[in-house]
Amino acid sequence: MFKDNTLLITGGTGSFGNAVLDKFLDSEIKEIRILSRDEKKQHDMRLKYKNEKIKFYIGDVRDYNSVNFAMAGVDYVFSAAALKQVPSCEFYPIEAVKTNILGTENTVNAAIANGVQKMIALSTDKAVYPINAMGMSKALMEKAVVASSRKVIDNKTLLSCTRYGNVMASRGSVIPLFVELIKEGKDLTITDPNMTRFMMSLEDAVGLVLFAFQNGKQGDIFVQKSPACTILTLAKALQEIFKADNEIKIIGTRHGEKKHEALLSREEMLIAEDLGDYYRVPLDTRGLNYSKYYSEGDETVSKLDDYTSANTEIYEVDEMVELLLSLDYIQAELASWT
Repeated sequence: MFKDNTLLITGGTGSFGNAVLDKFLDSEIKEIRILSRDEKKQHDMRLKYKNEKIKFYIGDVRDYNSVNFAMAGVDYVFSAAALKQVPSCEFYPIEAVKTNILGTENTVNAAIANGVQKMIALSTDKAVYPINAMGMSKALMEKAVVASSRKVIDNKTLLSCTRYGNVMASRGSVIPLFVELIKEGKDLTITDPNMTRFMMSLEDAVGLVLFAFQNGKQGDIFVQKSPACTILTLAKALQEIFKADNEIKIIGTRHGEKKHEALLSREEMLIAEDLGDYYRVPLDTRGLNYSKYYSEGDETVSKLDDYTSANTEIYEVDEMVELLLSLDYIQAELASWT
């Protein structure tokens, strides 16, 4: 699909962008463009990859002109630029609005204006029943992409979203934190031992986006079925891997933190198409006939459950050990562990 084509990744200096580069640089793709604000990270990537296929664009998705400039001649877009840290978004919610919602809208409009074939926007499980500013901004981001997909003339630019749970060992996530605490001999701080989280690898995240590119229709949202585990299980699995005996300390649930994460609401489960390893939520094609919102319903909804990290496949310690050992990050940390 990408042979002789150009791919743009907004926010491409992050964990996802690096995973895409690792997967695609040896393919027949013509060019990969990285658009981001951080010249230091771009410089580090330039030194790391030393590949002429990669073109770096300094810019900000908040600025339409910089996005539009990077979009000229692009065939496909991964829209990954976002503010992702829950505490940061809680303190600066308008900044989350500017990047996650308005920045994505700029990316959508530039993609349509430049005749891009397909654009996939990356979302998060926190967008389902959001309780924090990051999740709320991502939920509205999805709504903005889906709304724009209804207005694309002749379906020339296909717009869809992917929604996934926690990416294991991504920057700022709990696994690197636990590994750091283990190596420093400090307590492993857990908010709630029964809290569950989905577990996905970066490769899974890239695979989900590729599946969406290959199978997506206008306005679709794609979700990958993922296993989950409790935070206590995760901590014990890392202790076993690193042969550590750090004390596990329960500190209580933090502000803006869910006990369980949801990838699909029960309303979405009603219309979701089961594609084996994935769910596809098709475009809601209802128009602005408000009477239908009040006079028509479906009793089936009340009989369904959300798709959450509490009712998916739950891994025990031995299964998490095996899964964690498959990560390059864990293997690298083990190699440096003395």
